[in-house]
Amino acid sequence: MPSTPPRPRALFAMGRRHRDALFPRAAIDRLTRHVDIDPRFVAETFETVPEPAAVELLITSWGCAPLDAAALARMSGLKAVVHAAGSVKHHVTDACWDRDIRVSTAAAANAVPVAEYTLAAILFANKRVREIGGLYREHREALDWAAHYPGFGNYRRTIGLVGASLVGRRVLELLRPHDFDVLLADPHLDPAEARSMGARLVGLDEMLAVCDVVSLHAPALPETHHLLDARRLSLLRDGATLVNTGRGSLVDTDALTAEASSGRVHAVLDVTEPEVLPATSPLYSLPNVLLTPHIAGSLGGELQRITRSALEEVERYCAGEDFAHAVTRAALTTSA
Repeated sequence: MPSTPPRPRALFAMGRRHRDALFPRAAIDRLTRHVDIDPRFVAETFETVPEPAAVELLITSWGCAPLDAAALARMSGLKAVVHAAGSVKHHVTDACWDRDIRVSTAAAANAVPVAEYTLAAILFANKRVREIGGLYREHREALDWAAHYPGFGNYRRTIGLVGASLVGRRVLELLRPHDFDVLLADPHLDPAEARSMGARLVGLDEMLAVCDVVSLHAPALPETHHLLDARRLSLLRDGATLVNTGRGSLVDTDALTAEASSGRVHAVLDVTEPEVLPATSPLYSLPNVLLTPHIAGSLGGELQRITRSALEEVERYCAGEDFAHAVTRAALTTSA
């Protein structure tokens, strides 16, 4: 009788609280059917990993230490990384690509709640839900809402998305059932690709000038730092709403604060620069700004989608199959 090949040796590498949230008992049971792993040990640093050379598969998430040359020298048998979160830029280094280590991410799973948040933000922004709710709470009587917000509502509004990222593409799917005109700005697409996603490709400046809502889904790269600076923010038409669930660095915070404080534009901000604004920032209290503390991504029960994605990738690896959500070195140059 042929012997059963040994199961890959795996290791959790992430913040312990994330391991506890992502991998409850049922997930551990499913995982241990395929890999040899000590579920009690979580590597928050690679200096303390027992028998590091035996580790073949890393299961990573938020809080994973960088996989630099020194870490990989210890884990000489490492062949693959399955990331139970979104971006791998924080821990997958050039040393990983130089070693031809296979990398997978659950970014597609994490994109789902971000896109859902974005759709809700767009619909509520055009309906002026936050502003009308504030007036209703203040006056506690029915007012002429159309007089306060002429033309408010979602019919035939123009929506602009900046970046056809995983989240951006998911938002485009969610927008299809609605009566919107959708514009897309992305230097890596051609008009035919944009049309196939239900949008019209335009330049960023043109988009800012005509859209009712502009939503940011571009990666944080040197060339996208303060992509929306004072000049571009001034192009937003009066009454337009800026939604940012992407990266805080995409927007010049001081310039946006000035525009929002004037009352000329509205904003829904789940990410900012800095990540937590100073307590004195006007953005906390402006009636035309909704500020949330980076909650658009997977939280609570939504983490189960990320766990499922990661487990499925582990199973594919153990079966000798390609990853469904592989990451390449080249793709990281234009992604989050």
